[in-house]
Amino acid sequence: MSERELDIVVYGATGFVGKLLAAYLAEHAPTTARIALGGRSRDKLEAVRSTLPTAASSWPIVVADADDGAALDALAARTRVVATTVGPYAKYGRELVRACAEAGTDYVDLSGEVLFARATIDAHHETAQSSGARIVHSCGFDSIPSDLGVHILHKAVADDGAGELTDTTLVVSALRGGASGGTIDSLRNQIDETRDAPDLRRIAAGPYSLSPDRSAEPDLGRQSDMSIVKGADIAPEVRGWKIPFVMGPANTRVVRRTNSLREWAYGRGFRYREVMSVGSSALSPAIAVAVTAGIGVGMVGMALRPTRAVLDRLLPKPGEGPNEAARENGHFTMDVYTTTTTGARYASRVKASGDPGYKATAVMLGESALSLAFDRAELPEAAGVLTPATAMGDVLVDRLRRAGFELSARRM
Repeated sequence: MSERELDIVVYGATGFVGKLLAAYLAEHAPTTARIALGGRSRDKLEAVRSTLPTAASSWPIVVADADDGAALDALAARTRVVATTVGPYAKYGRELVRACAEAGTDYVDLSGEVLFARATIDAHHETAQSSGARIVHSCGFDSIPSDLGVHILHKAVADDGAGELTDTTLVVSALRGGASGGTIDSLRNQIDETRDAPDLRRIAAGPYSLSPDRSAEPDLGRQSDMSIVKGADIAPEVRGWKIPFVMGPANTRVVRRTNSLREWAYGRGFRYREVMSVGSSALSPAIAVAVTAGIGVGMVGMALRPTRAVLDRLLPKPGEGPNEAARENGHFTMDVYTTTTTGARYASRVKASGDPGYKATAVMLGESALSLAFDRAELPEAAGVLTPATAMGDVLVDRLRRAGFELSARRM
């Protein structure tokens, strides 16, 4: 790896988030970092490079189409890390994961696609373990706040000798940001994949769909992604009613994979869910029911062809995103609450400024790539298809704190 020509290739640099990632690295990577821009069009990549900060002016261009296995093999062989923003990943990411796993090249993406992650685990986990590659999905708003929020929560509990985690709930306490066209396109693709495939629907719906060995997981009963929860049932200080968080179906499976990859360090009785606030007024129960029903109707609408055509005209398109002012004005706060096997209560918080799916995601993906490229000696001993917490753990926590994120945990 030390003999590779490049440290990081930003693959998909001509896309909306790809440009944001490239700009972030140009401003925050070490001056000695060897970074390249990758994609299928040299002309477009050169045009993007001309708009980036001065540090990127000499970055090389790497041309490789997403379905050109030979070109992706050559790309992976040149670099230590690939950071890709090209989705939907089930369409455009399979060959790149294969190439990185075989070459021993670390890989990070923004995928929230459960079926894509399951497919790469089945096809490439053992190969990546043999080559030493860290294949790390979900290194943006999907699912770093969730995965690291539980990671630091567990660390606080373990440091105090307060037992294991049991019922654990992430609450999206505050959120301001635009819907990502890429995320919506990934949702479309997963709906299309499962429409006539009941086996895939069962995999996507299973709480342990990303676990290394689903038969070894504990039987904790039903773990629904669509529950309406009273705040006081989460923790005494939580007010109002909570509705399902739309990204929960992906995030919860990533967090459970972390637990199983760590041999259930969080606990065999660890139950995890994600919800978001709808306020604490007298109307919040009715709002919770109405919004939850709306989420269900929206999912059905995406699955039915007549309504899908209407929604496709209304929803953001891939490659689209908010303007700079909107990206700057966004923010998110996520609080994770747990009760341990000793009866102790703990909470952690992950908070950042910037639109969650754009500005904050560029920071999270950028710092993930930098962790893998430049902090290898401090990283956890792991290889294969991993999660952010199992691949980078405290190294990424420290990097994000230095980048302005709050990641904190406390006993209640």
